[in-house]
Amino acid sequence: MSHKVGDIRPTQLLHAYGVGAMIDLPNFAALVMGLEDWDTARATPVTEERLLKAVQAMLGDQVEKLLLPPVEPEQAVFGPLAGPPVGVPVAAFPQWLRCPHCERIAPKSSGLFQLKTDPYRPDRARYVHINCTKPGAPPTVLPARFQIACARGHIDDFPWLRFVHKGTGGCNGPLKLLKMGSSDEAVDLLVRCDSCGAQRVMGDGFGEAAQQDPVFACRGRRPHLRDFEPDGCVECAETILLGASNAWFAVPLSALSIPRSIDRLAQRVDEHWTVLQHISQREVVAPARAMGNLRGFEDYTDDAVWNAIVARRNDSARSGDDGDLRTPEWNVFVAADPARNSRDFLLRSVVAPSGFERWFEKVVMVERLREVRALTGFTRIDSPGDYADPTEIPKSLVAPISRRRPTWVPVSEVRGEGLFLQFQEDVIARWLREAASRDREFFAAHRAWRTRRRIPEPDAGYPGLRYLVIHSFAHALMREMAIEAGYSAASIRERIYANASAEPQAGLLLYTAAPDSEGTLGGLVALGEPARLGSLIRRALESIKLCSSDPLCAEHAPRQDGLASLHGAACHACQFVAETSCERGNHYLDRSVLVRTLGSSLPAFFDR
Repeated sequence: MSHKVGDIRPTQLLHAYGVGAMIDLPNFAALVMGLEDWDTARATPVTEERLLKAVQAMLGDQVEKLLLPPVEPEQAVFGPLAGPPVGVPVAAFPQWLRCPHCERIAPKSSGLFQLKTDPYRPDRARYVHINCTKPGAPPTVLPARFQIACARGHIDDFPWLRFVHKGTGGCNGPLKLLKMGSSDEAVDLLVRCDSCGAQRVMGDGFGEAAQQDPVFACRGRRPHLRDFEPDGCVECAETILLGASNAWFAVPLSALSIPRSIDRLAQRVDEHWTVLQHISQREVVAPARAMGNLRGFEDYTDDAVWNAIVARRNDSARSGDDGDLRTPEWNVFVAADPARNSRDFLLRSVVAPSGFERWFEKVVMVERLREVRALTGFTRIDSPGDYADPTEIPKSLVAPISRRRPTWVPVSEVRGEGLFLQFQEDVIARWLREAASRDREFFAAHRAWRTRRRIPEPDAGYPGLRYLVIHSFAHALMREMAIEAGYSAASIRERIYANASAEPQAGLLLYTAAPDSEGTLGGLVALGEPARLGSLIRRALESIKLCSSDPLCAEHAPRQDGLASLHGAACHACQFVAETSCERGNHYLDRSVLVRTLGSSLPAFFDR
């Protein structure tokens, strides 16, 4: 039987609580299950052909559609005890639970614990210890704090029995997790077997010694798919805490909805393509109109609608799009053609920021935009931010979101606004030649970083100094915008265009997008007026000349003391932003490439 145990926002299913991630509920933890367990009949299809092709390039051509997660209607016509359950399936994980009264730890399958739910109060869902020694009502038990996970995306319950008995079998407990001191640190926790008397300190489950202990050999378990890795796993799992930030990282792909045509009818067909793609004959148009499936097409005849559908279908068949998501967006932004404006994409071009005409060619106010983001997989332990692009991550490190090759992937759809800034290409190119030594320094650090982490092809994936200077500027401006725009700092995101191909790109989009009204308040667009944006950039550059962590921050080099990092003069006080805002996990940043910092002799881009 299905029980509703909580609520999360649809966008959180891609950013924080996607397939394979753990959700920390009030009284227990749950794991989001794989796509086979989802009810796709109640999911809404989304049209975004460029994103679909990029997903197909990663997961295979069998992916047919993008679906929004099933969401219960805000005004449900049925009560909690009637009607079908709507939502995303989860399962209790970890399976081992601990009673805070008698300190007993046991798996859910032991029969010691019973699920209690209240259909009117899902937040009260809990497991209770039905035969605890505590008088009165059975106490609520809590999930065990420790699990094990490996870099190949596997996760498992902590091996309590094998751990306390040091790998020897034959004794099945019962076990207790006892506190020896006043703190909750692992060194103050003791696992004891009441049957044979074996005991072991939890501190033995961490550190280098645990990496050599065969108890922690990864079994290749994939609880979100209800199975184990078919080929097994050669990794040694490491102990992580419940709710650890490295337990799940999304591997997403995102695309902005850019209009394919300046023709209004063609734009409307694009917007309704999830329905119109199923119209295979001219005779079906009139019945579809009568059923209310062609709202918004009242000004067009059936013949015109049918011809537009045929043109759209033929255009899709001829499309040779190779999954490149950024180049079509760049082309639309730099052209900024008002004729292409649509319901989900509205641009207005203005001149360069006052006082910075030398560095910027133009600014485009993106008064309306739509972003669709798809979940293609996830990683554990290591962040995808170490890679230049999701397609570059080795397949062995990306955990799948379904047992079989998926025919659909979950997506989120948000709307918002933003500012696009285009750099002067000749200024960028000239500065890159002058700063070639800095480029070599970052490339060496990039290679050393990947080599130390055993990432295949350590020379690959380097974004280049072009990307680094645009990325560093984006962070400086983003932090200043958060003060002026009225948005929270974590709600502003970046999208960097820094392709150095035959037709080089040099620009950035700072935008905010949300499923509610916060994404369209107009606060970012208002900052795009030349005088106001020029003042904002001036303050942003002034603020990064000195950092409260100087001189340590200013003296930080990509490689120093035998170690490599992916940033130069950058830290939480001057350049780092929220993980949701940065597309590279706060890597490839250096404020010294923008302005002259303390003790720096490097050529700074804005000091020319």
